[in-house]
Amino acid sequence: MGGESVGTETEEQPHGAAVVADGFGLKGPRGWAFRRVSFRAGPGTLVAIEGPSGSGRTCLLLALTGRMKAGEGRAEVGGLPLPRKMAAVRRISALGQVPGVSELDPAFTVAEHLRERVLLQRRYDGSVRALLRRPAERAATARARIEEAVTAAGLDLDALPKGERTSVRDLERLEALRLSIALALIGRPRLLAVDDTDLKLSDADRAEAWALLRSLAAAGTTVLAVCSEAPEDALRITTLSAETAPDASGTPADAAATGTTEPGTPKPTVTKPDTTKASAAKAAATKPGTTKASAAKAAAESRADDRAAADTTPGGTTADRAAVGETATDDTTDATTEEGAADALAETGRA
Repeated sequence: MGGESVGTETEEQPHGAAVVADGFGLKGPRGWAFRRVSFRAGPGTLVAIEGPSGSGRTCLLLALTGRMKAGEGRAEVGGLPLPRKMAAVRRISALGQVPGVSELDPAFTVAEHLRERVLLQRRYDGSVRALLRRPAERAATARARIEEAVTAAGLDLDALPKGERTSVRDLERLEALRLSIALALIGRPRLLAVDDTDLKLSDADRAEAWALLRSLAAAGTTVLAVCSEAPEDALRITTLSAETAPDASGTPADAAATGTTEPGTPKPTVTKPDTTKASAAKAAATKPGTTKASAAKAAAESRADDRAAADTTPGGTTADRAAVGETATDDTTDATTEEGAADALAETGRA
């Protein structure tokens, strides 16, 4: 983006949140998850984060929704700066299903998921006046909120095998995707984030999924969608699978991903040196003359560093409950309550 500064929204804001990134990057225990990502998306834009598995797509998605703490560059969501206002960004954003962070419970029915989300939304985000309403009025409001979200997500409850009593484990992949989006829409977010949008979908189902996300963006909600291949009409952000990319001077740097914003932008050729703490500990353990005790000490120090470096915030259907209703106005501390998500992403190679 050159010397362009991070922008802010006007006072009369559309429903969707503008998303701006400038040299945005996140470094985890195994090195850079992504780096030097720069783009600008207006309210109601469909943003597709494409790239191979393990290229930092999910980490970028979570960082832009305030669930992981970036350490380089700047970003704003709805005029809220990241990472300083992570809690505020979480309040205006919502996650669809993100494996390892926010997942549907396979034992729950569709109706149970919807009712639970409405209760959580009312408990943590409702006003005092809403809590004092009569039970019949609250029930009517809950039904209206569910119907609105289910309709927007294109989820036909009557077409399910057992209607709304269908268990999540019995849903097709596209219907599970629609349910996770419906749950996110109950909170009427300004930014919706969806992971693995086109995973395990047929060509026809993939077309339906993108049509759904386009309709949500057209209605005003800004949409971030991780995918293996972005549609041509989306704003495309491409991540790379390697950990080294040339910096602005042409000198290789230990970056993990480079953001692009235009369709057809060629991906730079990169290499992947093994420079992580884990590999350093392994090298120390195999070096001639190294004792078993010193190798064990190096491995223990590496694990301790990894735990200290993890800094994330999950959100969504079940794992997001810890962050719901957070009232902090400024996120300037290094410690968060979601370190487990970063550990899981790093250890499974998703970062």
